[in-house]
Amino acid sequence: MIPTTLRTAISKTAVSTTVRQISATTATLADVSVEHGRGEWKTYGDVDSYQPGKFQVKTYNKISPDGLKKFPDEQYEIREGDSAANAHAILLRSHKLKEEEVPHTVRAIARCGAGTNNVPVARMTELGIPVFNTPGANANAVKELVIAGMLLGSRRVVDGINHMASLGEQGLAKERVEKDKALFGGREIKGKTLAVVGLGHIGAATARDAEHLGMNVVGYDPSLSIENALKLPRSIDLSDSIANAVRDADYISINIPYIKGEGGTHGIIGKDVIGNFKTGAVLLNFARGELVDSDALKPHLDDNDGRYVSDFPDDALHDHANSIILPHLGASTYEAEDAAASMAAETIRDFLETGTIRNSVNFPAASLGPAPEHSIRFTIVTKNMPGMLAHISEVFAADELNILQQINQSRGDVAYNVVDVDISGHGIVDFKGVQEKITMLEGVLSSRVIYGVPGTGYAKNLMGDYFV
Repeated sequence: MIPTTLRTAISKTAVSTTVRQISATTATLADVSVEHGRGEWKTYGDVDSYQPGKFQVKTYNKISPDGLKKFPDEQYEIREGDSAANAHAILLRSHKLKEEEVPHTVRAIARCGAGTNNVPVARMTELGIPVFNTPGANANAVKELVIAGMLLGSRRVVDGINHMASLGEQGLAKERVEKDKALFGGREIKGKTLAVVGLGHIGAATARDAEHLGMNVVGYDPSLSIENALKLPRSIDLSDSIANAVRDADYISINIPYIKGEGGTHGIIGKDVIGNFKTGAVLLNFARGELVDSDALKPHLDDNDGRYVSDFPDDALHDHANSIILPHLGASTYEAEDAAASMAAETIRDFLETGTIRNSVNFPAASLGPAPEHSIRFTIVTKNMPGMLAHISEVFAADELNILQQINQSRGDVAYNVVDVDISGHGIVDFKGVQEKITMLEGVLSSRVIYGVPGTGYAKNLMGDYFV
């Protein structure tokens, strides 16, 4: 059970965290009572880090201060790593998150970036925890580096810089510069063909700017959305396969997600695709290192005057004369870090405060309009199985709580429900029993009562044990 010290802290510091007045102007309006604090102490972490009446956000890595400012001080407490023992949300960048770092109190996880390979997404789905990302927040930063990569792969700029540094050390720079510049001849990108594999935020932006630079653009994306299709240059030629897209390209930019397992994208730029590269083709990888089969690419660099510019470590090609390996600089701009952190923070706030889900990689998008007057919002995460909504509605009906509006959305194995119930004319509404009955229904993973008091109203079904 929860320690006496925590119960005392709750009662002394904020009685209103468990019973909140919805309105004091109309006698028929209700007070809301929820349960908070049943369960083993280990699930709550450290009592000293618990602050009643606030959402606690656990951060990993250095998060942009501009993003953290999105959390109002009066509603949120920001703590780093293990000091956030009672976290309600986790905000991170590149930290590889482990399940043991996610306490039972966590409602949501957001990554300041597009990829979520460092988060155990499948396991979080099983636990009923949405994982969010920030699509498009770093698109401009990565796109600019792709353009820079094309130039680096065309003009041997890096080799020239290193050569001049060496001549400078010998005191020969002025004497040799005009003679030696012939060693680093290159080509222009105007009039050349760029193949863009993956036409999401970054791919579409790259295609647009390449057209403005006078390039011919070919694209491939079997999952092209209407939104991104509208952002493409009118002159783009869409191909029906990666092989056909790259066949006549002078530059190939890959902008697709890394997906493990059968049918995934591991090594998708392999022997079959690389065999279609033309002589001198430059491969630009600012997506994920694992997308490229480095061993299959090496013959193209050795024998075909090919180039490889990558933003990821590569044990096989890091010292190859025709490769340029960058230290994952794609989103490393102040602007991108600010934008990603701000988007992640806003996404977390929307979810915690209203139940809205957007930019989730494992939960369905869901947005119910503002709660009607004299209502309380419930959110329920369930397994995606028949009859769940009916069972939930039966519990509300049994307690004479009328549903004013609701939505039910599903994605894969998980379903998400947002329900606004009428509390007018009920006096003091005790949601303890209602929430426990709903949470302990077979197939329910978690539930929340959103009634204006941060950090409370959350319950989980932990393999038949009730956690609240």
